[in-house]
Amino acid sequence: MEKKLRLVQIGLGHRGAGLLRNILANMEDIEFVGVCDAYADRTKDAADAVEEKTGKRPAETQNYRELLNKEKVDAVLVSSAWEQHIDIACAAMEAGIPVGCEVGGAYTLEDCWRLVHTYERTGTPCMMLENCCYGKRELMVKNMVEQGVFGEIVHCDGGYCHDLRKEISYGVENRHYRLRNYLHRNCDNYPTHALVPLGKILKINDGNRFTNLVSVASCAKGLHEYIVKEKGADNPLASAQFCQGDVVTTVIRCANGQTVRITLDTTLPRAYSRQFTVRGTKGAYFEDMDAVYIDGQTDEAEFDAKKIWDNAKDYEKDYQHPLWEDYKMADDHGGIDFLVLRAFFESVMLGIEPPIDVYDMATYMSISVLSEESIANGGVNVAVPDFTNGKWTFRKEYPEFKYALR
Repeated sequence: MEKKLRLVQIGLGHRGAGLLRNILANMEDIEFVGVCDAYADRTKDAADAVEEKTGKRPAETQNYRELLNKEKVDAVLVSSAWEQHIDIACAAMEAGIPVGCEVGGAYTLEDCWRLVHTYERTGTPCMMLENCCYGKRELMVKNMVEQGVFGEIVHCDGGYCHDLRKEISYGVENRHYRLRNYLHRNCDNYPTHALVPLGKILKINDGNRFTNLVSVASCAKGLHEYIVKEKGADNPLASAQFCQGDVVTTVIRCANGQTVRITLDTTLPRAYSRQFTVRGTKGAYFEDMDAVYIDGQTDEAEFDAKKIWDNAKDYEKDYQHPLWEDYKMADDHGGIDFLVLRAFFESVMLGIEPPIDVYDMATYMSISVLSEESIANGGVNVAVPDFTNGKWTFRKEYPEFKYALR
């Protein structure tokens, strides 16, 4: 595509504004032709930013359907509240416009199936913008797995461990959707940062799949204490009953026998971690130590893990992923936002399927729904649907693409 890719962005809160800034600063082949948010001030601020940078003012609206004109738009970027992701993605596919959708969990399995059926009926690509798939360590470890360094993979861990008490507690003031989710749901509401990079290593939907899970949640204490301390005992939220447990643990089994454990830990004081861990018959990687352990090579750490802390950098020379060689791009997430956006935009420009496709999107978003069901029923075993309808059993052929994750 020689001309610029004409983009509409829907959702311009904190996350959406960050993506818009990234594109304006770094991607001259992208042209914003429309911006939309439920709040007029956010829409205006985005249009002002585009006009200041490019000299052209995009269309502005609070009704996203007004922007879904196939003749004028090449791609749609969805960065709205979680509850709107699937509705907007399906509307864009129905309009024949490829869509890149920000992450979050689904609310019903029916919505996940709606994504799949809309894609299969329209043939319009839809990509989940899971930026953590393009993390420097995630890609290096994936490279090591594919070269057999860790042997046969048996178990993986991941998490979204991020102290979000301030963001949630000031949800009314900042018009942030997380507050209402924590008030009314109890589930792993944000599973994809942990799970999708691991799923790509485990070849989920590409020769493997998730078959079943169990999920349990702790009590909910962290937000109440924080709100009383920061906003006072008289604040209306101080008497709120939060449904969301402080720590949610989910264990998933795969068709090929591996297990995956993911953790949601967002309402207690802690340091940030995605707990990215890959365990195989010959070795392992541990994110929280940034450490590689290889059987027969790093045995000095058998009884003292501190001896291999921070040694992963020693493996970069041999196993760094090509996308990160000499890569110096900085953005709100250290470069991964740029990479995932380029993966989406360039797949649209080339007319190929994206590296995190609609079947992936439905699978990973469904974990929120399934964990909610398991927790509500005392940690019972729940089956994970096969959104590929059996297509996971054979490896698909993909074109050469530098952002590929297969």
